[in-house]
Amino acid sequence: MPVEVFGPGYQFLPREEILTFGEIVKVTQAAVSLGVSKVRLTGGEPLLRRGVSDLVALLAAVEGVEDLAMTTNGVLLSHHAERLQLAGLNRVTVSLDALNPEVFAKMNGVGAKVDRVLIGIKNAQLAGLPIKVNMVVQRGVNEEEILPMLRWARENDITLRFIEYMDVGETNDWKMGEVVTAAEIVATIEEEFQLEKVEPSYPGEVAKRWRFQDGAGEFGVISSVTQPFCGDCSRLRVSAEGKTYTCLFASEGRDLREVLRSGASDEELRLFLTKGWAARADQYSEKRGEGTRAKAEMSYLGG
Repeated sequence: MPVEVFGPGYQFLPREEILTFGEIVKVTQAAVSLGVSKVRLTGGEPLLRRGVSDLVALLAAVEGVEDLAMTTNGVLLSHHAERLQLAGLNRVTVSLDALNPEVFAKMNGVGAKVDRVLIGIKNAQLAGLPIKVNMVVQRGVNEEEILPMLRWARENDITLRFIEYMDVGETNDWKMGEVVTAAEIVATIEEEFQLEKVEPSYPGEVAKRWRFQDGAGEFGVISSVTQPFCGDCSRLRVSAEGKTYTCLFASEGRDLREVLRSGASDEELRLFLTKGWAARADQYSEKRGEGTRAKAEMSYLGG
């Protein structure tokens, strides 16, 4: 959440404009009835939502939710980790772009301290939560952190996923020349480690995975810029105030909150979700550069 946008004077949405826990559960139940089995709480920063462990407990109790995960910047993770695990959270993904404090500060841009994130990760592990770490790699900023991050992940039994620097939103001043490609990332790692490719675990898996031949874990690379996977995408995103998006690079969403608060039946809610997904024609990553359009921010849609 960039400080130049979400500074001290930023006017956040009134609480009545964001979805209630009950509404989130109702949407989840409708999605599960249509075949969804994985649910992720993301952001922005989900740990800023008051009572988030209560929401986790409600979602964990929905029959058919097989995998309940959260993506967080990790700053508040120490405070919440045990309660999240007890509430039924299955795993946590932490966004961490560097171990070097100066590089980390440059990447996150909001004054967060890397030590606080590392402590949060350790406490989450102690609470019994499996951890993945996402590292966005930006040329000229943190590509020298690839190997130190990977060594740290191996030592701490953490799966690390490298992500090509993407043109999400309108505020990051993205340039193609700042993308460290998946091929470059893997080549850098192969200078130190012997690797072997891992087959996908399920259709539509976004990360291409490699394991270390010495048996000490694996890592993944998400290459949505250089090797788009729009055709296999199966993710539906719901924003805090109830807009649905079928693409991370979408500019507009469909108003789910209005449907929920109009007294729609379960069947009408399922029809809304089905129609939205059936009508999707999102191919932004495959057509990058063919014209321009406004895009929602990553801090609004999540990953």
